[in-house]
Amino acid sequence: MEIILSNASDRPIYEQITSQIKEMIMKGSLKPGEPMPSMRKLAKDLHVSVITTQRAYDDLSRDGFIVTVPAKGTFVSTQNQDFIKEENLRRIEKLLSDAAALGRENGLSLEELKATLEVVYEDE
Repeated sequence: MEIILSNASDRPIYEQITSQIKEMIMKGSLKPGEPMPSMRKLAKDLHVSVITTQRAYDDLSRDGFIVTVPAKGTFVSTQNQDFIKEENLRRIEKLLSDAAALGRENGLSLEELKATLEVVYEDE
């Protein structure tokens, strides 16, 4: 798991950890049911306090992204798939809204935008 922290950021370290793990889960690089590193191991790997990783894990757990099973460990939640899908749809809508606005600014018709989307979709 690669997490990049910045001491120069306005965001606290625990929020940087939380947001990057959420992003990995949302993008599917961390799969449902996949084990997470222990708080101690993550703290050691990131050179931060265990309190910092505990705060990040607490937030992730509260938001339904991870679950802790006593005596087994912490895992990516299998229960948050609907939330992840909804969140990804919101992100897609935002990107499409921005693309549509840019297309309108440049005089593209709806048909030209649809055709462009189809080409991009098929290329991926």
